[in-house]
Amino acid sequence: MIYINGRFLTQNMTGVQRFAEEISLQIEHMRDDVILLVPDVKAIKKQSLLKRFNIEEVPGLNGHLWEQITLPLYLLRKKSPLLINLGNTAPVFYSHQVVTHHDITYLKYPKSFPFSFRLLYRIISPLMIRNSKQVVTVSQFSRSEISSQYRCQEEKIKIIYNAVSDLFEPTKEVTSEPDKERYLLAVSSTNYHKNFHGLIDAFSDANLDIDLKIIGDSADVFSTLDLKRNHPRIHFVGRVNDDELVKLYQHATAFVFPSFYEGFGIPPLEAQACGCPVISSNTASMPEVLGESVLYFNPESKREIINALSLIVSDVELRAQLVEKGFKNKERFSWGESASKLNDIIRNVSF
Repeated sequence: MIYINGRFLTQNMTGVQRFAEEISLQIEHMRDDVILLVPDVKAIKKQSLLKRFNIEEVPGLNGHLWEQITLPLYLLRKKSPLLINLGNTAPVFYSHQVVTHHDITYLKYPKSFPFSFRLLYRIISPLMIRNSKQVVTVSQFSRSEISSQYRCQEEKIKIIYNAVSDLFEPTKEVTSEPDKERYLLAVSSTNYHKNFHGLIDAFSDANLDIDLKIIGDSADVFSTLDLKRNHPRIHFVGRVNDDELVKLYQHATAFVFPSFYEGFGIPPLEAQACGCPVISSNTASMPEVLGESVLYFNPESKREIINALSLIVSDVELRAQLVEKGFKNKERFSWGESASKLNDIIRNVSF
């Protein structure tokens, strides 16, 4: 049997959990020997997944303690089968495993995370990377970063890209007023490296005849920043479900991705899959993931952000070109192909 660390099923959805869920769904179709282990079936966020996965509950401790103590002890009683970890963490002293580490943002932008989070990751990351058969990450950029930081040979680190769920597709609606409600769209985070303070500051000074809708946390998360949070054209939408997110992508004039640092960055691909043109920062993994399919800006430069916002709002032809380039770029990535790569890794390290 192949066991997957299913702790991600009990966590709120971010890019890490999206990767784990989609890869697990694909692997479930490819193999008949996969079991997802979870600490508590009732804690699974999407109860509908109980019908799609072969899930086994391993009761005991919770959270990181479950992962570091309960889970490996259970596997030792099973004579140490292969464990696949698709989140950012894994049991540090269990060696017959594949671990996934998306990026090292916690080292590059420490102010994005609480001290306890940084301390935990500083302790467990090097240990789990060392005590594993194979390491998986989501881009060449992240592979280089992890290899350099933890002195891990690049040959041990395999790249498995993210992709986009089939939920994300262009609108089929026919309307004679496509720009009736014109807005730019962004997906927010409280983390400093996501650079939403920079985007809000630039948009506030850009004087554009368009709204900015920010999905995710409310305006309160920016209360400690010296920004024009009460700008009449900035709207904090709050958290939305996938169906609502798709509609917001489909009807946006453009999607803005201002991040300083990303191991991959799924939202721009989701936007592209929905036929939404993208403007993005030019740092970290973004050129690798987005190629020539977006309009880039330097996220450290307020002037460049303003120029990019102004250009994408005013240039209809540019938006049309980026929509077509976005469709082509999105096709470079597939959850099925990514899961096949993981399946190859499983074959190579199973024995």
